[in-house]
Amino acid sequence: MSHSYRAEDGGGGERAREEAGAALVLRKVWSRSPAPERRGRYVVVAGTPEKILEHLLSDLHLEAAQDKDTETLLDDFLLTYTVFMTTDDLCQALLRHYCAKNYQGKEDDSDVSCRKRKVLHLVSQWTSLYKDWLHEDEHLKQFLKTIYRNVLDDVYEYPVLEKELKEFQKILGMHRRHTVDEYSPHRKNKTFFHQFSLKESWLQHRGTMNEAEEMFCRVYITEHSYVSVKAQVTTSAQEILKIIAEKIQYPEEELALVTVTFSGEKHELQPNDLAISKSFESSSRMFVYRKDLTDSLNPFAENEELQQRSVRILGINTWDLALELTNFDWSLFNAIHEQELIYFTFSRQGSAENTENLSLLLQRCNEVQLWVATEILLCSQLCKRVQLVKKFIKIAAHCKAQRNLNSFFAIVMGLNTASVSRLSQTWEKIPGKFKKLFTELESLTDPSLNHKAYRDAFKKMKSPKIPFMPLLLKDVTFIHEGNKTFLDNLVNFEKLHMIADTVRSLRHCRNNQFGNEVPSKEHHELKPYVHHLHVIDNQQALFELSHRIEPRV
Repeated sequence: MSHSYRAEDGGGGERAREEAGAALVLRKVWSRSPAPERRGRYVVVAGTPEKILEHLLSDLHLEAAQDKDTETLLDDFLLTYTVFMTTDDLCQALLRHYCAKNYQGKEDDSDVSCRKRKVLHLVSQWTSLYKDWLHEDEHLKQFLKTIYRNVLDDVYEYPVLEKELKEFQKILGMHRRHTVDEYSPHRKNKTFFHQFSLKESWLQHRGTMNEAEEMFCRVYITEHSYVSVKAQVTTSAQEILKIIAEKIQYPEEELALVTVTFSGEKHELQPNDLAISKSFESSSRMFVYRKDLTDSLNPFAENEELQQRSVRILGINTWDLALELTNFDWSLFNAIHEQELIYFTFSRQGSAENTENLSLLLQRCNEVQLWVATEILLCSQLCKRVQLVKKFIKIAAHCKAQRNLNSFFAIVMGLNTASVSRLSQTWEKIPGKFKKLFTELESLTDPSLNHKAYRDAFKKMKSPKIPFMPLLLKDVTFIHEGNKTFLDNLVNFEKLHMIADTVRSLRHCRNNQFGNEVPSKEHHELKPYVHHLHVIDNQQALFELSHRIEPRV
């Protein structure tokens, strides 16, 4: 090996210290096969970004099935490269590898075409892993155009690139080409660039929200309580008002949607206003007020309507309710890109817009927890409150059976909230079999031994399944904080492999999905009820309610 490489014999022993100036550190690992078949392979321990990429490209196999270790190295690299290089750096490096005329004077034609195909294979894996996630990057757009033009040029000299050319046309979402020749840069074909720019609709900039993008907005009913509405950017104020009116059982015509800035200025939204953009422009909160604008509504008032709220949930089948929660969580979980976990952990600049789907699922987990407490504490009648607690215990059990551990955890934590767990009169009246079931469910959320109970149970569950996301993030953060990202100015690739391995568990969770079950049609109000949870987001307010319904003796 040249002086810039360092190989280590990894018989499980300690890692030797890198030699000064080493640009790539490899460790030899032996397979566990019996003596004659034992094979050694090198894994990347650390290196400069350029040398790791070079090693990765030299290791790729094009014709044969990729060996598992090379596939893992490629996946590790693509998932984590943003930690140690920019997208522009990667594009430039790939172009250098692709365009190099004759690498170190040691290549013949077949070597050159093989190297070009390896670069194209990596680009193909990159774009399929990221799908539309990276496409706002100007460097990437430019790079894809440049490399496509290069392939068009090269396909004459290296006909073996024809297959990659077709693959590239698919990647770019381009229409089937009539002939390759028609689009050759040799013809200085201006229309090619024009047609290309028309195809850039897939290169949406994530910084500007597109119309179909959904997000959660909070519509406050009082200072401390809100209804969560998942809506598109194009949703009108009237549509949002309709959802809220149904949610709080109040006549829509008596309500108005108002944005209130932090300095206290109020602005009433007209029915056709785009509610979400209005509330974001002025960094204000959205409130629902009575039409006369005297005040916001008070959902804490002891009146008949409030009693009806709790009765509504009591009339809904628990399995259907759990299924609707699970379907909603799947829509959020499926939208999360693996890379969001990396951004979330390393908190690079711009990470807020790079973790939006992950943030939605975490926010939802918090809201389900608050929803459980809110529903129970707004129920002033003891007998109905007992029914509600039993109902939530059953819903938690159903979420577990539906392998939705995110809502399962949230409901159990909601029942364990201090303001709910102090309701001794309520808990005394819960039948023994429900208490026993709750104890079993609770034991799965036990944090001791690094959440061993949950981890063991989750491992045994078949996919598809939704993990408890905060714990997965905690695992990634633990690896990140316990290991340096750079060792002697080299990228600590062992650390990045551990992180990528944890992040890859999302794939396993999403396996074998055949479209989710659909809850029974009996309750047309079930979907809006579950999608737009009404929660009190203030522990002090929840405690006040708790002491009002069961004063301290």
